[in-house]
Amino acid sequence: MSAELNMKIETRLEELNRVFDAVRKFGEQESWPDETLFMIDLALEELTLNTMNYGHDGGIHEIEIVLKSEPDAITIEIIDDGRPFDPLHDAPEPQVGAAIEDRPVGGLGVHLVRTMMDEMSYRREGDKNHITLVTRKV
Repeated sequence: MSAELNMKIETRLEELNRVFDAVRKFGEQESWPDETLFMIDLALEELTLNTMNYGHDGGIHEIEIVLKSEPDAITIEIIDDGRPFDPLHDAPEPQVGAAIEDRPVGGLGVHLVRTMMDEMSYRREGDKNHITLVTRKV
């Protein structure tokens, strides 16, 4: 059996709390392990914050978040109308081996998401970015 959570938020930081509350309730209903819920929260925070901070030149825009909970995996899709940005190819490569003071800013959050998720894909459809993440339940 599968269940779905679909929500739309505005590109305002205070909307993140609403996302975390909804995802936590959904995860509890679906009996997600705490580790899975933590990874999903972290991925959503990183990717939605990137859209809020860098996706537009200003104004309030909308981000759609869709979570599908299947018996063996959770699929997350984040859809926004920001400028085209493929995190798999456009994000800077983090220099994880360098000392923290020598690292350039950027890329580490996307790197963490890619490392935590089992699958990550991107497509541009019309004027919207679609990022899809899949994690197997741990």
